[in-house]
Amino acid sequence: MKRHTQEILYHLLPAVFWLLAIGGSLVPVLLPFHSTLSTFNYYSGYIVAAIVLLVIVIIGRIQRHSSSIEQCFQMALLFSVASYWLPTVVFLTLPVWGYLIFKNLFSWRSFLATLIGYAVVAIWAAGFMLMGWITNPWADFFAQENALGWIPLGAILIAWLASTITRNILRVR
Repeated sequence: MKRHTQEILYHLLPAVFWLLAIGGSLVPVLLPFHSTLSTFNYYSGYIVAAIVLLVIVIIGRIQRHSSSIEQCFQMALLFSVASYWLPTVVFLTLPVWGYLIFKNLFSWRSFLATLIGYAVVAIWAAGFMLMGWITNPWADFFAQENALGWIPLGAILIAWLASTITRNILRVR
């Protein structure tokens, strides 16, 4: 492959992946059964996707041979806030921990920072529920309506993964 073609593909393919993700996540809105969709659960998936992309940026910026305690705390805060709209997003903690273990950045303190981050939001959410400001979205953790939020989130995660792999393969050395 020529260097010029490689540079064009380096910039073009990730843009194509992101456009496909946006188009793919909008397909359920365009289908005939759109009126039966719970639009709150579906459109809140975009909020969750934005939060997950923010977590990816935070975790991806950890330098080698440094501590990941602060980033794990931030990840837990963001994931637990996102779990208000999509409760099962907390399961994304496990792949992040796997990534940190693979990069040799995970420690016992990082694990505890993650638990403290989840506990902080749980305490605040309990207070807000007692005051009646919010409802309890975690009561129906595995509800089928919540699964619709994974469509935009999954499309965005697949686009991020494909564009990252493509950029690593096509990097001009």
